[in-house]
Amino acid sequence: MPVPPSIDADDPWLTRVRSIALAFPLAAEKLVVGIPAFYTRKVFAYFGMSYKVDGIWVHGPRALSVLLPPDERLALLGDPRVHIPGYIGPHGWIGMVLDDEPDWGEISELIEESYRFTAGPKLLAALDSGS
Repeated sequence: MPVPPSIDADDPWLTRVRSIALAFPLAAEKLVVGIPAFYTRKVFAYFGMSYKVDGIWVHGPRALSVLLPPDERLALLGDPRVHIPGYIGPHGWIGMVLDDEPDWGEISELIEESYRFTAGPKLLAALDSGS
């Protein structure tokens, strides 16, 4: 039996993340354990992944999780909005809470970097050529 969505499909932050993520070549969306996931051959972004605050799980937050190279991931860890998401965090993922006024330029850059990190050469060529 499929897990029901944990995030309202019309959430304005999800709608914005969706429009950014699905603009990349061959990007698609699916639910993974009730969480919206954006992928091509691999998932490059999740919206709403849970994480711990003071040992307590926060579920279904307005948060973006992306897969980044180690140096970029480490550079973000000092930011108070940044966290290690549950379950996927130990595998190179980092999360960022989207506050009431997210910097959508920064969010777009994080999603693009994760896309570039996970996409194959053909998709990167398509992205860079603008097709």
